[in-house]
Amino acid sequence: MINIARLVFNPLQENTYIVWDETLSAAVIDAGNSGERENRALENFIAERGLQPILALNTHGHFDHTMGVEFLRRRYGVRFALSSRDAFLLKTAGVSAELFGVRAGDMPEAVDIDLDGRTSIELGNTSLEIIATPGHTPGHVAFYHAASKALFTGDTLFRESIGRTDLPGGDYTWIMRSILDKIMPLGEEVKIYPGHGEESDLGHEALYNPFIVEVVNNEVRYE
Repeated sequence: MINIARLVFNPLQENTYIVWDETLSAAVIDAGNSGERENRALENFIAERGLQPILALNTHGHFDHTMGVEFLRRRYGVRFALSSRDAFLLKTAGVSAELFGVRAGDMPEAVDIDLDGRTSIELGNTSLEIIATPGHTPGHVAFYHAASKALFTGDTLFRESIGRTDLPGGDYTWIMRSILDKIMPLGEEVKIYPGHGEESDLGHEALYNPFIVEVVNNEVRYE
């Protein structure tokens, strides 16, 4: 089993998840921490539990999910994992952040582990399944731990909503295919940990997510 903690960072209220197992090896999923106060909050969390960060895992490349990667790389020497299909977003992160009134700070310039085409990644004694979920961005992925029925959906699926598809590289058809063909079949008991907002489970989303319900009821076609 894995341990999961959530810290909410930066002006966009992004969910940063710390995941670890009994080895105390840890991954930080979508490190959105920015500024001294948030960096210290993450550092203190790690220190208080004796964790050993080894990975900065990213569901996608938007600036609000990558603002803390450089801090993790410099402080702990972690490896940065992201799909190369989203690498173009790193180059424009500073400009994108300014459009939202946010100062991005130092951003990663290169990816250490390319998640494109990979099916899993290891953390201590734990293996996380990598599921390609394009739509919000071309290289978006989700991380799934079957034994814990835990799915980190990034900005693909939120509680009763879905991610934006009007940003560069976004596509509504792709995101709906990702949700309906790859995420929902995992089962109603699977708990989702989204990039923004509160946690949910797939059973709840099948009943109350309007984007899913309207397709299932043939009110909207996504192809």
